[in-house]
Amino acid sequence: MDDIRKSLGLLDAGGVKASGWQWIDEASAADLQVDPASADLGQVRGLLERKLGAIDVVVQPLASRAKKALVADMDSTIIGQECIDELADYAGLKAEVAEITERAMQGELDFHGALRERVALLRGLREQAIAECLADRVTPNPGAATLVQTMRARGASCLLISGGFTAFAQPVAEKVGFDRVRANVLGTGEGVLTGNVGDPIVDSVVKRDGLIALREELGLQHSEVLAIGDGANDRLMIEEAGLGVAYRAKPVLAAAADACLDHNRLDALLWAQGIPRASWVDAG
Repeated sequence: MDDIRKSLGLLDAGGVKASGWQWIDEASAADLQVDPASADLGQVRGLLERKLGAIDVVVQPLASRAKKALVADMDSTIIGQECIDELADYAGLKAEVAEITERAMQGELDFHGALRERVALLRGLREQAIAECLADRVTPNPGAATLVQTMRARGASCLLISGGFTAFAQPVAEKVGFDRVRANVLGTGEGVLTGNVGDPIVDSVVKRDGLIALREELGLQHSEVLAIGDGANDRLMIEEAGLGVAYRAKPVLAAAADACLDHNRLDALLWAQGIPRASWVDAG
């Protein structure tokens, strides 16, 4: 309740007219109604984020708040790991590969070149390491399955689109509840990795185009699509979405997103859609 009062005071001091508020879930998530004529969305978000501390702020129009499609990155978003880094550990190369991954996600390296360089380092690694890595190291982030399965239950389509690999994305999509998946194909032969990756590579342009294709296929408006990611490779799809969310994100993506999810679980995006916890599909 103190945070609500503080928020209303901050808005008032900033010249933003708030007409009222209500709980979505008491003491967890609340709606504040703001007169859009008194400020733009960025101003409202800035006023609150700078002063409220460990609270996630989503500022959006009321219309089309409940989304009809979700497009999500996989590594470090839907799951807590970077799969290529974990796979590299089986070859004793995690530190070297992870350093390239970090620079690529910060937007410091060309994504295509960085991916091919990392995959080449894995040449000769036994293919069975993929299954072992999936079983031992890859875990969905908290709230991922609840977010996806609740949206699916309400009729939304959910696309997992990854700059990683189908060998990981397909089982992750099935476990979490996505109905669509797209990722890169990791070359294998004679029981080992070949060091190659198939074309076309799923990069930032492909991710954006995948969102647009899904939106057009379903006949949705721009405002009806939610996208979430964490790195530079997600920027174009985040900008294309009606609500683009940066999750525990690199600065280059956080600066481009409509909202940042830095403190809550992924299922907090159901609150952003006005859905109370009593209506969630509790999937962990």
